[in-house]
Amino acid sequence: MESTHDTPEVVRLTADALVFVRRRTIWHILMIQRRWEPFRGCWAFPGGHVDPGETFRAAAARELTEETGLRLSDLRVLGIYDHPERDPRGRYVNVAFYTVLPAPVMPTAGDDAAHAAWVSVPWLLRNRGSVAFDHANILADAVSALNRLNLEVPR
Repeated sequence: MESTHDTPEVVRLTADALVFVRRRTIWHILMIQRRWEPFRGCWAFPGGHVDPGETFRAAAARELTEETGLRLSDLRVLGIYDHPERDPRGRYVNVAFYTVLPAPVMPTAGDDAAHAAWVSVPWLLRNRGSVAFDHANILADAVSALNRLNLEVPR
């Protein structure tokens, strides 16, 4: 019997940026609508591939700028997402980062983003079918993390 270790698995590295802001009493997150398949037209976090020689944090910050125009460096690690079936294109390992802004900044869609906007967190959690990849699960993790920090994100 052949071992699965005889055939190396191709693993791609990605990083996402979850940027939150509170508008009145409702938390919003900066999202993009994907320009390309898979999940064309669905909401996703700004993010993408880690370039050779680049850190996950630097990739998240770069992708955030490329896809929304925002330049942020205060990104904190939320978690690592590595379920083998999280992306239909193959094996992708993702490090998700988050930050909270004091006020919304107008995003400008670019690169892989057809549209960039502040989207209500409760709406996204209720409409998981509109969210790409496993981003609804990652968002739920972020809400839990922010609640632990006593920022009280409504579900």
